Amino acid sequence: MNKITKSFFAFLLTFCVMLSVASAQKIYKVDIKEDIGPNAWRTVNLAHQKAIELQAETFLIELNTFGGAVNFADSIRTKLLGSTMHTVVYINNNAASAGALISLASDEIFMQNGGSMGAASVVNQSGEIMPEKYQSYMRGLMRATAEAKGRDPKIAEAFVDPEVSIPQLKPDGKLLTLTASEGVKSGIVRAVVGDVGEVYKQVGKGDLEVVQHHITVVDRIVAFLINPMVSGFLILGLIGGIYFELQTPGIGFALVVAIICGVLFFAPLYLQGLADHWEIAIFIVGVALLLLEIFVIPGFGIAGILGIICVLCGLAFSMVDNNFFDFKLAKPGLLMESFLIVTGAMVLSIILMVIFGKNILRSSAFKRLVLQDEQKAGVGYTSSPQKTNLLYKNGVARTVLRPAGKIEIDGVWYDAVALDGFIDVGEEIYVEKHENYSLFVRKLKDKPVKSEV
Repeated sequence: MNKITKSFFAFLLTFCVMLSVASAQKIYKVDIKEDIGPNAWRTVNLAHQKAIELQAETFLIELNTFGGAVNFADSIRTKLLGSTMHTVVYINNNAASAGALISLASDEIFMQNGGSMGAASVVNQSGEIMPEKYQSYMRGLMRATAEAKGRDPKIAEAFVDPEVSIPQLKPDGKLLTLTASEGVKSGIVRAVVGDVGEVYKQVGKGDLEVVQHHITVVDRIVAFLINPMVSGFLILGLIGGIYFELQTPGIGFALVVAIICGVLFFAPLYLQGLADHWEIAIFIVGVALLLLEIFVIPGFGIAGILGIICVLCGLAFSMVDNNFFDFKLAKPGLLMESFLIVTGAMVLSIILMVIFGKNILRSSAFKRLVLQDEQKAGVGYTSSPQKTNLLYKNGVARTVLRPAGKIEIDGVWYDAVALDGFIDVGEEIYVEKHENYSLFVRKLKDKPVKSEV
């Protein structure tokens, strides 16, 4: 009988422990303490997915921001409005502009004593108020968000429009910014708290399990790479790598640099949802057109111009959120900023290539990465006949030269460049000059005839 009683109590204790663990309310918490941009949106999106996987009942954002891009704030707003979890925003100091929009999209708002919320007019990079069409869109967004969560839409609109009259909260003609106590008084905020621990107590019932979202090394790397300054340097490396590869074809190192810079530029933007397949395709088409112009089509014409435009647009569009050229949700001035970054990087790369290009190719550090120019027979190398001895000799084009290709002189094949721009296979040629280990040839019929005295 004693054994049965002990077994029963052991089972009952185990059952209670399991029941207690099962009934513990799980809160998944993520911190957003930066300007609202692609990195903040990626962090919230990943955290929300993780919270769903862990079957959390509450999704909590600890927010401290002065604002940011409207398009990314709207993405976070949409995520919160559509969430099946109970959503909470704890304003730890500031929720200005885009932060106010995100806060209104949550089920409950808590504010730290001394915090503020509001001032959501749309401004440009210089802090100047944008035209009415931007303000009208933002007013509608704020009203719709407040209505969706049962909050006063007039107060939400007053965050954007100074003409909205709320005498008890602000003077006429001024934007609304709520303090913590005013937020509670207006019904926008549930309560003023001292720290996040008080939020847990008011949100949770019974036992709580708080899971903190952690930023991984990959997240930090992605955030670093999408910084506009870093993007500019990557574009510089991309363009510079392509240039040096064209100047010294076959060395490989410059091409590897260009590919690495291209991957580091596009991959983070693609992960952030900024760069789409068609934008990357535009860039690749642009590079292909430039190569076509350089190696196939003599001169510089439509293909080269279209190539430059495609490269410029492919890089710039990848940095801005859009839906096939629809930029209405992008932060005002962001598209122009991206074009300035890309254009500036391209111009700087051209300037650096003109100034330092030849010196870099001749430097000892660069030569360590490529095959040495001089390979002496005394150390085991053999070489073809000296190309300087081939000046004015006749030969035959063994491949099409447009302008580069292969020629044959006295039974030996050489790399050559056609000064005429195009020489067909089988045509007779003569060597007109020799520079930097390259032969430059023309058609034999164009060879000048020496006059005899």
